[in-house]
Amino acid sequence: MTFRPRLRHTVMDQLVNAARAGDHAAFAQVVEPLRHELHVHCYRLLGSVEDAEDAVQETLLRAWSRRGSYAGRASFRAWVYGIATNACLDALRRRKSRSWPTDLAGPSDPRQYELAAVDVPWLQPYPDRLLDAAGAAQEEPEAVVTARETIELAFLAAIQRLPARQRAVLILRDTLDWSVKDTAAALGLSRAAVNSALQRARAALAAHLPAERAQWGSKPTAAERTALNRLISAWEDADAAALVTLLRDDAKLIMPPGTTWFAGRRDIGAFLAEHVFGEMGDGWRLTATAANRQPAFGLYWRVPGEAAFRAFAIGVLRVDGDTVGEIALFQQPELFRSFALPAGLPPSY
Repeated sequence: MTFRPRLRHTVMDQLVNAARAGDHAAFAQVVEPLRHELHVHCYRLLGSVEDAEDAVQETLLRAWSRRGSYAGRASFRAWVYGIATNACLDALRRRKSRSWPTDLAGPSDPRQYELAAVDVPWLQPYPDRLLDAAGAAQEEPEAVVTARETIELAFLAAIQRLPARQRAVLILRDTLDWSVKDTAAALGLSRAAVNSALQRARAALAAHLPAERAQWGSKPTAAERTALNRLISAWEDADAAALVTLLRDDAKLIMPPGTTWFAGRRDIGAFLAEHVFGEMGDGWRLTATAANRQPAFGLYWRVPGEAAFRAFAIGVLRVDGDTVGEIALFQQPELFRSFALPAGLPPSY
């Protein structure tokens, strides 16, 4: 049996009233369906899966402690989003924004480089399996919470450059489509301040996003899946030449948590041939996944002399037409858990 819209709202109103009165079970019924989409919202602001989880937990604690302050002037969902946004802003006051290698250094020479981790907070990829969970919990299947153009890595890297409050205004106004009035109320700003922050944020964003951004659907396209499959085959064959044929002339290979990155097919090809398949050998296995609504892969490496393959990196592709414009290779094995990928693969894989 499905509720009619008015009846559904009546049930929700009853739950909210019970939650305000201190009914913890009612509170859980109201907030649990929001957990996944709040996680996506906090990830946009913070650029980290782990930081987003901490922010969601803080949001739910604040919402419970302040439940009596909910006056019903906006929806309960909007009220919780306001709390989540401010929890993220508080977190951003305590830590730096997440970095992207191309913002910290110029391209490296594949013949003279040093692959070393740099101790700064790095932007992380977001597993599509978590986006799917958020989308499934929403009433509208194509809701803006998981829209691809506002979750792709290029967008996330660009908004990390914005001051925290500008970032929050941009996400509430342009991503969640909030009104000026509601945004101002949530952030404790005047409407004029919201409009000014949004104008500055849009201008800064336009300067950093690729001009040729595609109009994407909600899932990777057939061309993207084909590019991913070809890349997996070439990498497992240790075939640098075949892999380079997939790249745009101006492609980038970016490798957090270090500032080393390569620009152009020639330099990427040299790095792959000499270091990845030369010095490191041919002991590679890849498994397809997806991140930020982009094709992705889990990369495993077998240390020479060992039998099993170890988690090495999560790779995320930006595919332009039928060529790869960027490979972001996150050399952080700890990310495999959020992608529900194993930490290692057996020799026979």
